[in-house]
Amino acid sequence: MLITIRNAMDKNILVKETKVLKRRTSKVQEIIGESEAIQKIKNTIDKVAPTDARVLITGENGSGKELVARWLHEKSNRNNAPIVEVNCAAIPSELIESELFGHEKGSFTSAIKQRIGKFEQANGGTLFLDEIGDMSLSAQAKVLRALQEGKITRVGGEKEIAVDVRVVAATNKDLMQEVEAKNFRLDLYHRLGVIYDIPLLVNKFLEDIANDYGQSVKAMDKKAMELLQKHNWTGNIRELRNVVERLIILSGKTITTNDIESFT
Repeated sequence: MLITIRNAMDKNILVKETKVLKRRTSKVQEIIGESEAIQKIKNTIDKVAPTDARVLITGENGSGKELVARWLHEKSNRNNAPIVEVNCAAIPSELIESELFGHEKGSFTSAIKQRIGKFEQANGGTLFLDEIGDMSLSAQAKVLRALQEGKITRVGGEKEIAVDVRVVAATNKDLMQEVEAKNFRLDLYHRLGVIYDIPLLVNKFLEDIANDYGQSVKAMDKKAMELLQKHNWTGNIRELRNVVERLIILSGKTITTNDIESFT
């Protein structure tokens, strides 16, 4: 019996070592292109990858979001650990929590044995949550807790399990619209989007709010935009939107640095 147990343990170690070796020898497909946009993406990956910052990747289907996620992992300090992918749109809402956090035997009718979830599988590595905009609100709440506390609890379990995971998320949806429609949690959006583009958000808010008020879109001079970029928004996108709304109401035809200093 001892020999059988030892052989089983040896086999398990061998399987793990083989998986690590395959990850090290496999090559991620190159991001091909020399355009300014492609170079900006590559430069951003180079800057962000070595950190543990969470990243939210947005774009249409087929735009290469998964490839960006893989390069973020490949160039990170976690590249010897796994990158685990979850397609949130492909998993029924009633199963997504079990998929992410695992479950204990007997926790529901078909739970005939314990299951280790994706968060635990990705421990020490990267968890890629693709199409996170399709995740149920219940699962969003648990993902938020996992990001805040670094702990998860399996479905049907009581024990808290510490996990060290870098989360990279992607979506083809406008998550701010999903937030407004109450389909996505604003606090989770803030937690996911550590790396975001202030000018992109400001320009979107300028357009959206002007449309809401039936006004033409106001311009913002370059120095005013730079001033907004220097402000510490602490991840609070709602605060930024409120500031842009005040600027639209109270400024002249072009938003200037004087407006920014007066209304922020």
